[in-house]
Amino acid sequence: MSHKTRQTCHICPRKCQLSSVSKGGYCGIPPGLMLSSAEMHFGEETIFSENGVGNFFFTSCNMSCVYCQNYQISQTNKGQFISESDFIDRMFAFQNQKCAYIGLVSPSHQSPWIRKVIKKAISLGFNTPIIYNSSAYDNISQLQKWAGLINVYLPDLRYSDNCNANRYSGVADYVEISRDAITEMYRQVGNPKFDTNARIVSGLWVRHLILPNGLAGSWESLCFLALELSPKIGLSLMAQYNPLYKANLYPELSRCITQKEYNDVVDMASSLGFENVLYQDVETSPHNYVPDFNLLNPFVTV
Repeated sequence: MSHKTRQTCHICPRKCQLSSVSKGGYCGIPPGLMLSSAEMHFGEETIFSENGVGNFFFTSCNMSCVYCQNYQISQTNKGQFISESDFIDRMFAFQNQKCAYIGLVSPSHQSPWIRKVIKKAISLGFNTPIIYNSSAYDNISQLQKWAGLINVYLPDLRYSDNCNANRYSGVADYVEISRDAITEMYRQVGNPKFDTNARIVSGLWVRHLILPNGLAGSWESLCFLALELSPKIGLSLMAQYNPLYKANLYPELSRCITQKEYNDVVDMASSLGFENVLYQDVETSPHNYVPDFNLLNPFVTV
């Protein structure tokens, strides 16, 4: 098939050229809702998870991080298609369990179909707050269509250097794309707002995974967040890096971070005046937050 007759997918920034829509592009996902897991989750940030988050883990990803802790579903396409009605039933089941939020995990490459079913659920009376949890490798035009539907944006900000982003996650334009995406998220929801129980109601909360040997470029990323957005945004400094999946093929990534590496980033955040910061324990975090999607409940150890 000639290049002129190939179709372009505009759902994520990759803009894949497809010989057949049914075959999918980089993510390998054809149109529709493909889900790997739907579980109540009580880990990571306590401001979200004290009463549990009903997390939908979508199959595949538009990045290929060599250290991905969710590699079982993000890199192997382990999942199954689900009908809109079944998805809505699961949303209401979570709501009936009194979960604090619904979490959309890795939704970027399935955004139109997820958004369609969310709108249908809301029209049927669904009213639980929604968290959009992505790698920040998002298409701006897709994010703009989420305005008014998302209560909390929870992006990961991985890198401040495109060479590292390309080497370890297969994205050569990550820095520009992620910063533009997070800026749009901030435009929509602003700084965090809390209820009387100190639980977040709305706002931007950024996760920054600290990598060994300074490979995340933490200082540059934190400067962007504080100076270009606001030091009042939410920030999770994550110590849970674990050399999983293919990380041991890269000597510079083949260990967990040290206490000093973590403390250095904590000091950076403090010097930039961040006001809403959550921390993790360097010794326990790499082991506490690793899911196993071969289990009925992937987070049974959390």
